[in-house]
Amino acid sequence: MEMPVGECRCGAVYAYDATGHNLGAAFLNALVFACRLDWERAWDMLPGEDYGEEIVHNYDRQYHLIIPGAFFEGRKIGGALYFIKLKGEGGRSPRSREATGCHTDYLGKNNPSPVVREKKRISKGELETLVRDYQVESLLEAARHDRKILWGLGRLLCAGDESLRLRAAEMIGAASAVIAREDPGRVAEFLKSLINSLADTGSSGRGTPDAIGAIISHSTENYAGYLPYLIRLLKDEAMRSGALRALERVAAIRPDLLRPWSGHFVQCLAAADPETRGLAAMITGRLGAVEAENPLEQLLEDRSAFGVYKDGRVCPQTVGQVARAALERIRAGRGGQ
Repeated sequence: MEMPVGECRCGAVYAYDATGHNLGAAFLNALVFACRLDWERAWDMLPGEDYGEEIVHNYDRQYHLIIPGAFFEGRKIGGALYFIKLKGEGGRSPRSREATGCHTDYLGKNNPSPVVREKKRISKGELETLVRDYQVESLLEAARHDRKILWGLGRLLCAGDESLRLRAAEMIGAASAVIAREDPGRVAEFLKSLINSLADTGSSGRGTPDAIGAIISHSTENYAGYLPYLIRLLKDEAMRSGALRALERVAAIRPDLLRPWSGHFVQCLAAADPETRGLAAMITGRLGAVEAENPLEQLLEDRSAFGVYKDGRVCPQTVGQVARAALERIRAGRGGQ
């Protein structure tokens, strides 16, 4: 584990974040520890249904105290404990709860809500087959009966096959739209788990940014507030292309949401990576970013190839091709004003 972890006598586990600024990583460390280091099982967990969680801020590990004012003996106390407690069996076995010295109210044990299990579940093998064969309608029908399907699809974001990863991300977005009609909170929890996973490169699949973008683009009215997380990824070279692919999805639906960040995309037009240049060109075209005209003109003869995902397939394009289409879109929009 990357952070100190431990277990309370009541059966809850915790991860200690010394700064209080890495809560995403702390959440993952605690959840995986609770699942006995079984990452696959951790992905299957649903918040509220399979585990309770709580964060204790301003924790001083040296004296084992919670400091309300965040300052103690001239020191700033910013540590945090991220607690996870599994419901039911299968995790770390709770010890005796008598005289534990550990309160369980914050873990939701005093007023447990009834757990409602979906009647129809789809197996991992069946789910992967639906994604691999691009059976969108069948998957959406399954999502109507099995709201845990998002977590199953999330495992495929780590697949080595790029087409499978991107199909999984697209289907996550489509399934989330179905589930959000009745339970937007469930989708928000899954979206939060994806964002938290980005804090730990060991657990985050390469398709994670694509899935975040797919969820937002299918339900902008519910989840547009999460766009800044994708914008931040533009500074991460390893995640940049995935973030741009995700943002292009959003730009195709609601370009107005991304116009405040158009300068970021114009800067990406000068990147060394062809995929970054190509995706940035597509986005600036969607946004009608007139400030991108000159940089786009410089890319018209760029024959560097990259893949563009659409409708289950990755199709080759050149940077010059998408730059030309973006320029035409920008100039058409300007002419119509």
